[in-house]
Amino acid sequence: MVTSSSRRLQRSARKVFGWERLRPEQLLAMEAVMERRDTLVVMPTGAGKSAVYQVPGLLMPGPTVVVSPLIALQRDQVQGLLRREGPEAVAVNSTQSGSANAAVWDRISAGGVDFLFLAPEQLAKDDVIEQLAAAEPALFVVDEAQCVSSWGHDFRPEYLRLGQVIDRLGRPPVLALTASAAAPVRADIVAQLGMRDVHEVVTGFDRPNIHLEVIAFQDAAVKKRAVIERAAAEPKPGLVYAATRREAEEYADELGALGLDVAAYHAGLPGAERGAVHDRFMAGSLDVVVATSAFGMGIDKPDVRFVLHASAPGSLDAYYQEIGRAGRDGEPSRAILAYRPKDLGMQRFFAAGRPDPDTVTQVASTLQSHDGPVPPSELREETHLTASRLTAVVNLLEQVDAVRTTDDGELEPTGGKTAARAAEQAVELGDAHQQLERSRVDMMRGYAETTGCRRRFLLGYFGQALDGSEGCGSCDQCVAAELAQQGGGGGPAVLSGTGGSIPATGDSSPSDGQHSFQPGTLVRHEQWGEGSVMSEEDQRLTVLFETVGYRTLSLDVVQENGLLTVC
Repeated sequence: MVTSSSRRLQRSARKVFGWERLRPEQLLAMEAVMERRDTLVVMPTGAGKSAVYQVPGLLMPGPTVVVSPLIALQRDQVQGLLRREGPEAVAVNSTQSGSANAAVWDRISAGGVDFLFLAPEQLAKDDVIEQLAAAEPALFVVDEAQCVSSWGHDFRPEYLRLGQVIDRLGRPPVLALTASAAAPVRADIVAQLGMRDVHEVVTGFDRPNIHLEVIAFQDAAVKKRAVIERAAAEPKPGLVYAATRREAEEYADELGALGLDVAAYHAGLPGAERGAVHDRFMAGSLDVVVATSAFGMGIDKPDVRFVLHASAPGSLDAYYQEIGRAGRDGEPSRAILAYRPKDLGMQRFFAAGRPDPDTVTQVASTLQSHDGPVPPSELREETHLTASRLTAVVNLLEQVDAVRTTDDGELEPTGGKTAARAAEQAVELGDAHQQLERSRVDMMRGYAETTGCRRRFLLGYFGQALDGSEGCGSCDQCVAAELAQQGGGGGPAVLSGTGGSIPATGDSSPSDGQHSFQPGTLVRHEQWGEGSVMSEEDQRLTVLFETVGYRTLSLDVVQENGLLTVC
């Protein structure tokens, strides 16, 4: 049904942005935004998430505030809007001078800005929140919203403060955007941001034009040489993801020695150098960028032909996000993972940090020693903690109802709990988060070592079934199986960089038997509590439990012993 709202949206999209038609899911999300409903949008990379706030933002009174995690991404979005006729877009960030940021606030106060881009760290400043509140935002957008539900080594605790920021701004409608969020992560985003009466728009996770491949290694030197040779041979442009800054530099040097136009990108480089690499890649003057996970978020380059991971990331969430930068034009592309089991030991190290009980107790005790609310800056001085570390601890204390944030952005204890008890509960919660991160590492290992269809495994992690009972036909395992059938050989195997292989066992298609544990079913385990069935493969259930993260269980054992009950 065509409504007056949809007609206005279509007209604005065509007139300002030159888009002759909006995708149905885009229009659904935009209409919810126009109705001032909190909205959560999950769309694959390249599906047009930014349009969901850009088009309504021009039709709503007041500025649209966009929380965007990377300054390079903010710059791209601002420049993209300014190329259109009509939108006025600005950014406030740490790379601009104080006078430049002050000029931006003057424009906002005068009502001359449609879109304001900010990093989450900016919203930790009281003066920024006060100026935003005075501008009366029409819409509060959280881009890359999966960061709200992330607790890994790239965790940015400022994202968990956004719920309090939204309250201090008078609760404008909230729009959360992400390319990868399974149902439990979506629920976490909604809870962390305090979203109400949420309208969810979730499209499929499948990117069938991206061929999935894993090459297994035991020897680090053999793997490194194979990565270099593969990156040199693949159609360009492409991305190589390395685990560390040093590796990024080394791979870039070796590829450059082969005559490729290549650059390294990581957080240790000066901002101007990172910006230059970003611009050269977008302009098509680089064959390959070798980067850590710091590069790529929000990259809007349609013709990336391959994404090659020199080491396994710490989760399938991160892996899906990063391979989604390939093939945005819909043309065939490749996602290649160079897998060495020992590499995941480092990811376990990244995921193994836990809140220090003494530090949590110190923060709780310091707060309780004051007669009233305490500004975060004063609390940092008294505890001698970094802003990031203090924010992480306060987030945990808030989640166990030991601390609250006042309307002025100050912190105070809620009362009713001793500092020791509050710290004990916060540490338990932190441990649960770390267990989830470790289980995500295990799921990454499962993807790399699966003997069935990789696409089925990857989609199952996000709670989506692969259409049909056959394999996808566009992953290394399915291609190997097809070749084996044609030649009368054995089943598929993981390609190996050491001459060995991991043999295939069993059928990767879902069980045809009838049972109660279909994907999406809420279940309870006597020891692990409540969880959600994510997928079934090879007579195995993958369940995401609230307390211990992902667990893979034998369907036969579950049924024989009554291990799970349907909630």
